[in-house]
Amino acid sequence: MKRSSAMAPYLLWIVFFTVVPTLLVVYYGFTQSGPEGTHWSLSNFTRFFEPIYLRVLWRSVYLALISTSICLFLGYPAAMIMAGRAFTRKNALLLLFVVPMWMNFLLRTYAWLTLLERNGFINLILGYLRLPSLNILYTNSAVVLGMVYNFLPFMVLPIYSVLSKIDRRVLEAAQDLGANSWTVFWRVILPLSLPGVVSGITMVFMPALTTFVISRLLGGGQFTLIGNLIEQQFLVVGDWGFGSAISLVMMLLILLSMALMSFFEGDEREVSLW
Repeated sequence: MKRSSAMAPYLLWIVFFTVVPTLLVVYYGFTQSGPEGTHWSLSNFTRFFEPIYLRVLWRSVYLALISTSICLFLGYPAAMIMAGRAFTRKNALLLLFVVPMWMNFLLRTYAWLTLLERNGFINLILGYLRLPSLNILYTNSAVVLGMVYNFLPFMVLPIYSVLSKIDRRVLEAAQDLGANSWTVFWRVILPLSLPGVVSGITMVFMPALTTFVISRLLGGGQFTLIGNLIEQQFLVVGDWGFGSAISLVMMLLILLSMALMSFFEGDEREVSLW
């Protein structure tokens, strides 16, 4: 009885702030309003699969994949360095990754808008060094740069957490059995760090796929991503049905991608055990 009473506030929170909003999104997504009233319909979903909206989806997935790959390429070595015994400044480096997260997301993105503009700080430094100016603002490259900067800590921290917990005796045992550094990494460290890698990829890819602030500011409205499309349907066009349908499709894609990554994570664990 005491346990039920203790869980009641959390259950109410979940119902009011998770279940009810999700049901409203489902309701608006599967209904269509017209002169004759509101009726159930799949027209919102069929509309989403028109070529113009599929191109928006593909562009969003493409940029999210590039950003996630760069974050993994940069984040895994950084996490390994911080988790290594020889590195004595791990707390300082970890703080450098965490401190920007204390700032507002919008302010961090605005900072890059100032840095990348034609007369911004970066171009001033390049001009002082007699180097050509950098003109990537309002392009895909600027959007990817903003995603990598904002979401890189979400890749580094899960991988670092897993790597720091690996038993050093396992690594020493592999070395005693004749494994070189590359074999130890490929056969021991990488399989054991996969949970952190999967968690990092998930935490980067999902917000990168649905972001709208970065693409609006650093992309300059030159192109539309799926997050911008959803925002426009709710706040500009007022078509809540179509916006809800897009949200449901994205929820389904996210759940499928998480299930797929969990499946491959399980396969890798079985291989490492063998």
